[in-house]
Amino acid sequence: MSNPTTQLIDVTAAGQDFSFNVTREAYNKYVNAVTPNNKIAPSHNFLVGTIAQEQRDALVKLIRETPGAEVQLAGAVLEEYTPDLGIVAKKRSA
Repeated sequence: MSNPTTQLIDVTAAGQDFSFNVTREAYNKYVNAVTPNNKIAPSHNFLVGTIAQEQRDALVKLIRETPGAEVQLAGAVLEEYTPDLGIVAKKRSA
């Protein structure tokens, strides 16, 4: 049986394919590191820590040459990793 908290996520960015092995631990570490004034470094660290080893250099080059790439890529990977729970907040009647 597969572990639902570990997912291999494939993303194409700037014509290049990347594979990220996202674990619950990597996800939690990223979420805990992100603050309103600190998004770039946690996104970079999350991506570099989860990328397939043979694609690391290409990813780092893309990030270095493309402003905001790490935030956009992290967003795409995280959107695929986290399930849509269909949460609806209901207002209480007075």
